[in-house]
Amino acid sequence: MKALRLHRAFEQIWGSPKGWRGTLTTVNHTTLGKRLMITAFIFFLIGGLLAMVIRAQLATPGSAFAGPEVYNQLFTMHGSIMMFLFAIPMFEGFAIYMLPKLLGARDFPFPRLTALGWWCYLFGGIMLLVSMVLGVAPDSGWFMYTPLSSKPFSPGINSDFWLLGITFVEISAIVTAVDIVTAILKVRAPGMSLDKMPLFAWYMLVTAMMMLLGFPPLILGSILLELERAFGWPFFDAARGGDSLLWQHLFWLFGHPEVYIIFLPAAGVVSTILPVMARTKILGYGWIVGAVLALGFLSFGLWVHHMFTVGIPHMALAFFSAASTLVAIPTGVQIFAWIGTLWAGRPQMHLPMLYLMGFFFVFVMGGLTGVMVAVVPFDWQAHDTYFVVAHLHYVLVGGFVFPMLAAAYYWLGHFTGRQRQYRLGVTAFWLIFIGFNLTFFLMHVVGLLGQPRRIETYPEGLGWTGYNLLSSVGSFVLAMGIALFIIDLSLQYFHAPKTRRNPWKAGTLEWAMMLPSPSYNIASLPRVDDRDPLESQPDLALKLARGEGYLAEPRYGWRETLAVNTTSGRLDHIMIVPGNTSLPLWTALVTGTFFVMMLLKLYWFTPLPLIGLVVLGWRWAAALGQKEDIGPLPIGHGETALTHWEVQDPPGWWGSVFVLTADAAFFGSLLFGYAYLWTIAPAWPPPQLLDGSLIEVAIGLAGGALAVLGTRWSARKVRDGGAAAALVPLAGLALLLLALIATVAFRSYPPTSHAYHAIVAVMLGYGIFHTALALVVQAFVHVRDRAGYHSPSRSAALRIATLWTDYGVATGAIVLLVTHVPALLA
Repeated sequence: MKALRLHRAFEQIWGSPKGWRGTLTTVNHTTLGKRLMITAFIFFLIGGLLAMVIRAQLATPGSAFAGPEVYNQLFTMHGSIMMFLFAIPMFEGFAIYMLPKLLGARDFPFPRLTALGWWCYLFGGIMLLVSMVLGVAPDSGWFMYTPLSSKPFSPGINSDFWLLGITFVEISAIVTAVDIVTAILKVRAPGMSLDKMPLFAWYMLVTAMMMLLGFPPLILGSILLELERAFGWPFFDAARGGDSLLWQHLFWLFGHPEVYIIFLPAAGVVSTILPVMARTKILGYGWIVGAVLALGFLSFGLWVHHMFTVGIPHMALAFFSAASTLVAIPTGVQIFAWIGTLWAGRPQMHLPMLYLMGFFFVFVMGGLTGVMVAVVPFDWQAHDTYFVVAHLHYVLVGGFVFPMLAAAYYWLGHFTGRQRQYRLGVTAFWLIFIGFNLTFFLMHVVGLLGQPRRIETYPEGLGWTGYNLLSSVGSFVLAMGIALFIIDLSLQYFHAPKTRRNPWKAGTLEWAMMLPSPSYNIASLPRVDDRDPLESQPDLALKLARGEGYLAEPRYGWRETLAVNTTSGRLDHIMIVPGNTSLPLWTALVTGTFFVMMLLKLYWFTPLPLIGLVVLGWRWAAALGQKEDIGPLPIGHGETALTHWEVQDPPGWWGSVFVLTADAAFFGSLLFGYAYLWTIAPAWPPPQLLDGSLIEVAIGLAGGALAVLGTRWSARKVRDGGAAAALVPLAGLALLLLALIATVAFRSYPPTSHAYHAIVAVMLGYGIFHTALALVVQAFVHVRDRAGYHSPSRSAALRIATLWTDYGVATGAIVLLVTHVPALLA
């Protein structure tokens, strides 16, 4: 009876309202994770239909099924959908759904951010689909190489749809990555130290950090290309000091890490399911963690792997070829650990295991061809042929789709509350496996025979016809397998009997709750002493349901979960997360309005949604905080803890650190672009540099120093029981902002005249934006302090403001120095 009472009480707090209001306002991670996965799968089906049209066109020589313009749109949208709207959102959705359950928590630290990510993804994806319906879909390839995607060669709005829609989707990925990293590091069950975390959490931690560092270069490249297309700023125009290869560098700084961003979560699924299917523990836990960390690190040194044929110096070719080969070592460590686990255990050939076997075969094949294209002489021959298409699909489909299909069956009871009963899944597997290999293995052959990619037809007599026909037949067999998979899951959902708890007898915490999981996950939170808590404590699920863990009694209508020390897992504080709200929806709508105005060339109206975002951001932050000190609260087991309002490193501080990490990656990419053009592009330096001024530099640096020192003095005053002195950092930031604006107004030249002036304008805009943002943060601190939200024990908001102020000052000062100093020294 107590378990039922707790269930009802927690559902009242954590549940979402019924009807359309709940649909629009929910911030529950379980609901949002399912939405993301379902939407991503729908995009997968759309991308698959486009692929079938492509294969129908290529089945025979001289086919007129689709003309050149339509075909360009087809392969561009196929690649864009599969990479940006399926693969990344699918594992994000799975992580959003599963991570709190695996970590013994009730939700993510930023549920509103989770909801914002979902809405941005949905609206960005809809933008791209609308372009396809209107017949103006992107047609310059999913990689948007310049100058093909520049205005002279793509005069319509096709490329603009891609640049703006994909940037919108990438914002979703960034905010989700911030939520994931913070959750893994802070929101775990007490006692779950880093070395006791499930392997999937390690994989997602590295993946999310790679997203924070890897996605900003693409966002920057998209912004620069849109500025060139919209306003004529010549970043990629060689005639005016630009360089089209700058786009390739920025794109592949994102693009090659993305391959591992897609692979690593799927490998985490393999490392989770495999030991359960083998009835043993994973072999080499520490080695796998080390391999994942190494893979994440090495992936950022491989981007030129995709540019071997563009005229790179031989020394650079040798370095990046060696790095591309070296990355096989951490991948091999994981594969041998999985093989060792199978060898040590007693594998049971359930359906998830069948898909894992398919993964091993397909992914190893893709890895072997990856080593081949890492060798420069071979890559020169195979580049831009169907051999590369085959390699890409063996790696991404083998490394991601097969493990995710295994996950669908392994966690079927979790998602639906039903157990697998029908046997169509086995037939679906064999159709998918045979169809996939028939489709893509033959592409290796036709690629070696010289068939280039991205051609809509080909003549007879080249020896390609038979291979293309069989490949097209295989694609339809693959489609039949996917269709049967959908039918099978539908039957399980609507007709299969209810599942029992922990049907696989696994040891991880996601099985310690009722199925399907309730909105609050667990009635009370566990204490973890090893990596497989359900194995060492078989009755743990029952104890938690009866309220014998932490935070067993709901209070004040709060949504409570626990935060721990980052490394040791020692209990740190109570985290109270926000409830359902429409703020994420409105924020995404206003952001989308900005992108639509850019798309429709309504540039004079774009400041309106930007002002709206400032207002919404203020409202977002104003909904948080506490006006009274609460002190330690009981949490169970005779222990007490402070709420996050009264600690020095609350979730907002950690979230700010990781948002600024992504921001710094964006700024670093911008500085890289500036340095690259200065050293590589023709006609650099230009005849006329910015008019340097020591006075403006001195004023800006002095203002920045005043802001940095003032914000620390203000925080110290609050900790000592006084009022915040936010006016001092406000004055310092105003001086820095004045110096930046004066540089734009009096020292710079039209950005359309030369790439130098264009990129200087972007850097100055970046500095102005972040200095103004720090001003808004300090103004918010001032208002909140006067309203009574700060005290010696509630001073973390000032620590967060210090982060944003320091970053705004640092970037503003760097921008002043890199723009003025070269001009002064010239």
